[in-house]
Amino acid sequence: MNGSIYEFEAMPRFGNRVQRPSRTAVARARAGRAVPLVGIIRNPRSHRNKGKAAEMADCSNILTETPRDRKALLDTLGEFARRGIDYLVIDGGDGTVRDVLTCGTEIFGEDWPRLIVLPKGKTNALTVDLGLPGEWSLTEALAAAHKGKTVTRHPLRITSADAADTGLAAVQGFILGSGVYTLCTEAGQEAHRRGAFNSLAVGISILSGILQALFGREANTWRRGTPTRLIDRMTGRALPHAGARRGSGETDRRFLTIATTFERFPLGMRPFGRKVAPGLKLLVLDRASRLVLGLAPLVMMGLGGRLLGRHGLHRFATSDVDMDIEGPFILDGEAFPAGRYIMDEGPQLTFVVP
Repeated sequence: MNGSIYEFEAMPRFGNRVQRPSRTAVARARAGRAVPLVGIIRNPRSHRNKGKAAEMADCSNILTETPRDRKALLDTLGEFARRGIDYLVIDGGDGTVRDVLTCGTEIFGEDWPRLIVLPKGKTNALTVDLGLPGEWSLTEALAAAHKGKTVTRHPLRITSADAADTGLAAVQGFILGSGVYTLCTEAGQEAHRRGAFNSLAVGISILSGILQALFGREANTWRRGTPTRLIDRMTGRALPHAGARRGSGETDRRFLTIATTFERFPLGMRPFGRKVAPGLKLLVLDRASRLVLGLAPLVMMGLGGRLLGRHGLHRFATSDVDMDIEGPFILDGEAFPAGRYIMDEGPQLTFVVP
């Protein structure tokens, strides 16, 4: 919640400190309300919240909280649940959304209130998927909520394989990347420092990665990739790999891995194909093929085919994947450590949209 980009040394662990209220207790709390009760998690350090007052903070049905860390966030969400809020507002960027979804699973489980996202971060990729305007206000969002305008999404859930049986050490977000994606994220932070945000920052990051990998030498960090083993848990089979570049002897490196449950993407891109299915999807490039990289603008607009497949480009639609990765991965802008993970879909969430 502190608004910075940093690397976690381990997956967050919360335990069962907060007791979930029963559905009966929530229904009792909501009974007889003339107006909906709205709980807001506001990150004052998000890009467009800095130096600005919270919206509608003086309204009696608006509960605005600014938890400083994940422990305080967990406690705040627990109090919201006990009061039976009708809407949970996330006032911040993609990282704030990830933190709320991660902590909130301890509180709400599979039964979440309706969600409202106010795009106040630097990239706000989720708002592109939801079709939200960049300047969406709380007043406008509540008006849309009153009209019943919603869409549903499942977040991407990443669980430490070593703690899967306990339900601990998990995070929830919407877009995961590894390999060259981690370097592109660093380039995106540089774009932010130079004043580029949202889709422009994404475009600059992608272009930087393509140029570095396309024209760099074989030993270039941008061309190396990360050892990543991906197994479909439904079939027990490893996801296809096109093989190593001749003479390298490496058959488990992935130059790029992207996983998401998004259905719409910045700049009108279609990286997962021209027909995008709902649910968990992966885009994988096994090696830094100059053919694929040279065609990257077309690939990002949906180009595929057998030729690109032979050069290591894969698109997978699945729901449950084992990921054993020997380098960090990025989830919604934050870095997490190497390890063994289970990647699947989290609970169905209902978002208010215009």
